[in-house]
Amino acid sequence: MSRISSSFEKLNAEGRKALIPYVTAGDCSPEVTVPLMHALVEAGADIIELGVPFSDPMADGPVIQLACERALAHGVRLSDVLDMVKEFRNQDTQTPVVLMGYLNPIEVMGYESFAASASEAGVDGVLTVDLPPEESEEFNQFMKEHGIDTIYLVAPTTEEERVKYICENGSGYLYYVSVKGVTGSAALDVKSVSDKLELVRKYTDLPVGVGFGIKDADSAAAVAKVADGVIVGSVLVNTIADLVKDKAQIAPKVSAIINNMRTAMDS
Repeated sequence: MSRISSSFEKLNAEGRKALIPYVTAGDCSPEVTVPLMHALVEAGADIIELGVPFSDPMADGPVIQLACERALAHGVRLSDVLDMVKEFRNQDTQTPVVLMGYLNPIEVMGYESFAASASEAGVDGVLTVDLPPEESEEFNQFMKEHGIDTIYLVAPTTEEERVKYICENGSGYLYYVSVKGVTGSAALDVKSVSDKLELVRKYTDLPVGVGFGIKDADSAAAVAKVADGVIVGSVLVNTIADLVKDKAQIAPKVSAIINNMRTAMDS
């Protein structure tokens, strides 16, 4: 059983929901990332989504776009992100790590080489924003061969037939985008999220994590009532951006946000 499946199984047995923070690798400097990952786990994170910096993150709003720019300014590339995961695994062999990013860096490395390197580093899942399941047969095959889950997005506008197709091809968990638009945009409507998740669950037993629009403990707790996982990114990345000149405060400040969400979700 994969680390992702084991994590959700354990949480389900405990009657709890997964808390999944997203941070961009190398933001605001490479040495910040691994200690921050450990701090997030200590604060209550169950799975970590680690963003791979990319020059044209089309699905992301200004907050994560700027995080990518800060990381790229330090020369952080896909190979560096894999090294960060490998370093993280020196102390933590249990917490699942999912790489979230875009296809171009993976294509440059090559599917087979990436899959082998990611598996060796300790990566558990990959969410490639601009690779639809309809075009990912070869990619999926390499991921499966190396025990890596392929995670797909479902949007509010995804029609039922395509929801079924995504459910049939994804693994690990599904990422439901709770609002229309890019990351950090619009307001969260938990009722509409709940309605869409009912449709998704017609076609899969995979856990469903919900991201976009979760900004605080209250919104995290509200989403936890209808989803299997709560994915939070922009509020964490914004906090990192505010502390660029005070890097020592990044881990405690960001982990405090996660701890507050964890407490609210569990209560």
